[in-house]
Amino acid sequence: MSGTADVYTQATLSPSKLELLAPWLVQQSWFEGDAADLERVAFFRFVDPDGEVGLDSMLIASGGAIYHVPVTWRGSELEGGELIGTLEHSELGTRYGYDATTDPVYVSELVRVITEGDTGSAITNVETGEPLPATAEVAGSGVTPGVDVQGAVRLIRVLDAEHEDTHAARGVLTATWTHDGVEREDVLAVLR
Repeated sequence: MSGTADVYTQATLSPSKLELLAPWLVQQSWFEGDAADLERVAFFRFVDPDGEVGLDSMLIASGGAIYHVPVTWRGSELEGGELIGTLEHSELGTRYGYDATTDPVYVSELVRVITEGDTGSAITNVETGEPLPATAEVAGSGVTPGVDVQGAVRLIRVLDAEHEDTHAARGVLTATWTHDGVEREDVLAVLR
């Protein structure tokens, strides 16, 4: 397990995460949903080894499709990252939300989880100290010893059979979760 993520369950966010994501999502070539119809149906977390960056992965339903949308949350701007927008967090102040694929902390942790065969982090409610269940369990496949792991990692954004291309994969990140009462297993990222 890749550490413990602390979450403020009683914090207020302005705008909400989905309100922040809506205008950004409609600009993405892979998004074919409706910005007015977003629903977070599952989530999981990774942990920044330095404890500075929030690594938040959401599965979002819209227009009959499920989208994989990881976001990093930072206390200051990231040079070279694709800024989604900012929100005010009642406990942490201004948070800068970035497309996680442009944040080196997220990419490094994603590759590590895949290559080491690790899982998502545990999640703790900061206010109570109680554990919170992630609604998606993720696991890296691991990489066979001796295989070069210095490849490129590709996120799968649309979770369906058409977009799940694992051709020539050296490792994958898989999520197991339940949607509308049906258990699913989806590949979320591919290391080539």
